[in-house]
Amino acid sequence: MSSQLLVLHPAPVPNTNTNTNSNSKTTAPTTPLYQRIFIPTHVYRHPSAILLELCTSMKELHQILPLIIKNGFYNEHLFQTKLVSLFCKYGSISEALRVFEPVEHKLDVLYHTMLKGYAKNSTLGDALSFYHRMKCDEVRPVVYDFTYLLQLCGENLDLKRGREIHGQLITNGYESNLFAMTAVVNLYAKCRQIDDAYKMFERMPKKDLVSWNTLVAGYAQNGFARRAVDLVLQMQEACQKPDSITLVSILPAVADIKALSIGRSIHGYAFRSGFESLVNVATALLDMYFKCGSVRTARLVFKGMSSKNVISWNTMIDGFAQNGESEEAFATFLKMLNEGVEPTNVSMMGALHACANLGDLERGRFVHKLLEQKKLDFDVSVMNSLISMYSKCKRVDIAASVFHNLKAKTNVTWNAMILGYAQNGCVNEALNLFCMMQSQDIKPDSFTLVSVITALADLSVTRQAKWIHGLAIRTSMDKNVFVSTALVDTYAKCGAIRTARKLFDMMQERHVITWNAMIDGYGTHGLGQAALDLFNEMQKGAVKPNDITFLSVISACSHSGFVEEGLYYFESMKENYGLEPAMDHYGAMVDLLGRAGRLDEAWSFIQKMPIKPGITVLGAMLGACRIHKNVKLGENVADKLFELDPDEGGYHVLLANMYASASMWDKVARVRTAMEKKGLQKTPGCSLVELRNEVHTFYSGSTNHPQSKRIYAFLETLGDEIKAAGYVPDTNSIHDVEEDVKEQLLSSHSERLAIAFGLLNTSPGTTIHVRKNLRVCGDCHDATKYISLVTGREIIVRDLRRFHHFKNGSCSCGDYW
Repeated sequence: MSSQLLVLHPAPVPNTNTNTNSNSKTTAPTTPLYQRIFIPTHVYRHPSAILLELCTSMKELHQILPLIIKNGFYNEHLFQTKLVSLFCKYGSISEALRVFEPVEHKLDVLYHTMLKGYAKNSTLGDALSFYHRMKCDEVRPVVYDFTYLLQLCGENLDLKRGREIHGQLITNGYESNLFAMTAVVNLYAKCRQIDDAYKMFERMPKKDLVSWNTLVAGYAQNGFARRAVDLVLQMQEACQKPDSITLVSILPAVADIKALSIGRSIHGYAFRSGFESLVNVATALLDMYFKCGSVRTARLVFKGMSSKNVISWNTMIDGFAQNGESEEAFATFLKMLNEGVEPTNVSMMGALHACANLGDLERGRFVHKLLEQKKLDFDVSVMNSLISMYSKCKRVDIAASVFHNLKAKTNVTWNAMILGYAQNGCVNEALNLFCMMQSQDIKPDSFTLVSVITALADLSVTRQAKWIHGLAIRTSMDKNVFVSTALVDTYAKCGAIRTARKLFDMMQERHVITWNAMIDGYGTHGLGQAALDLFNEMQKGAVKPNDITFLSVISACSHSGFVEEGLYYFESMKENYGLEPAMDHYGAMVDLLGRAGRLDEAWSFIQKMPIKPGITVLGAMLGACRIHKNVKLGENVADKLFELDPDEGGYHVLLANMYASASMWDKVARVRTAMEKKGLQKTPGCSLVELRNEVHTFYSGSTNHPQSKRIYAFLETLGDEIKAAGYVPDTNSIHDVEEDVKEQLLSSHSERLAIAFGLLNTSPGTTIHVRKNLRVCGDCHDATKYISLVTGREIIVRDLRRFHHFKNGSCSCGDYW
């Protein structure tokens, strides 16, 4: 597509007197039709024909029929044809046939009317069977017979029979007919044969507005948005001025390519031509503005709409939700209800999406109750949204109840429930449901695999990653970009960063989420330079970085101590890419400065933030104060944190640890007393290690494992060996007990128990993989370096924030974490 803007020239102003408000209702007349009119017989030969013309329902048709029979008109061709037409119009093919079949001498027009009825009300097979009967009865088809059949083939996506009808059309000499060839273009476009559609269009000796609109819509609906926009330009060059149908067809294409400037040009044309007042055009403009990220303009367009239908309201609700304005999305949903607009399944899904984004269980339950009242709980798409909403609101138990009570389940239903389990850390439940799905012969799709892979990523078990990767290969889904991206992310989270990069390099297609997964993987493994190199490579390609990309890059800089680089990229995201930093970006910047010991600079950064600092930002600041033992500043930060979230025990523990590092034991006791009064508990340290398809869990100081005695005995021996190699226990964080007890307490930390178990139960040379739910403490980090040295083993520990690769007495983090 050329870089020029789409300039539309004004068309004649359409008649806007027509009431386009879909909410308006027409009251059906109650007086019998034959009493409503009087037509002198000297004026019309058949006054009953006028009665038929005024008929508005099947009920009225049945009222008129006795009059027609009584007056002897039933056997006249005019009435036979009109009756067949009306019965077909009201959807009764059987009654139309009762009129059609007894006619002895059927005129061709009766056949054509009957075929139209089949095309509108029956299956493609029935319509074609009647067409063949027409041929057998030597009825010559007219052009509209072919347009009806071609439309039906297009609706059924039946390309084979559509081509056969196309052939019949040519045989009967209609290959140059404007209406017939427009129907052919529509057929090929609907069947996704857009090249054939264009060839047929080019062969047309004459083209009108309908044929141009058909081709434009075909390209737009088949994903060729830029070509569709180019066609509108060519259309104007051919002296065909776009109408409202053109605009409704092209605006979704503009939205797909996010061409806001072109969309604004089309809006200007719609305004000048009077099309903006049409509800379908205004709704298409709403959708375009939302998808182009221009929420403010969409809001103004909606406010200025003189008439709105439920589709307009749904577009607003979904548009707000998709653009992160979930509060406004739900408020719009409530306003729609207050104005008496009856919600549809799409309305409910938009409201549930907003509740899910907000994590608002109360409002989600309100929508659940409403959809039951409106009898929309039978709609599987709505129920899928309900499952997702409960899952995102951390009530996976209710989501599971909805899932199991749902009789009609689609692949989307299974995927939503598997992903819900994955998002809530219920890995075993997700895997069990996946196995159940397969046992019921329901074939998984790419979204199923992504959901399962997401669950497995939480386990950090390489064997499981290889298993699901193998399944993806066997089901030919390994080339799917989303499946491959999920595998890259999972391998990185399992510690297999080289495998993740190898898979990344093999991918033929990469989305921004693919680059983000790999950059984030490098960052969490402490490979900051590799993350920056990959980001620089990304900037040279066609995929543009997004806000998540920059969050991953800044976090990678933080983990590797690249402070100046992190500062540069933070400024770059706004200046070079127009991306506004969110709370997570500010938190990453505070973490970057704080880890490097630049606490005053980090605190100044917080003071200058354009938004009020949240928990993410202040939590990073408190963590930095603990690392660098700045008690005074840490106390100030903790006070602000407790104002925001007084019931979060983790920050109380962080404050207590900071006091303990400074040997301020009275303040440690004060914090612990405050926690007891509030009922807050410290999250117990927990480490996991896999052995022969079984995951073993260890808690700090626990003795309930079958091999506990053996593990503690081994740790005592191992402790002597690492001391001999130079390890010195750091007991400063423990007080009120003897020195040897302090060392025992340190050696019973969960990661030490897990490492000892792994060493005891694997052969020499095997890498030990451990996952911990908290940050690795300084003493365990130091001890593990020496353990890797004296045992000759590589030990990979994934803690709450990152990976540590211990080998030959050193750690990949360079003691910077």
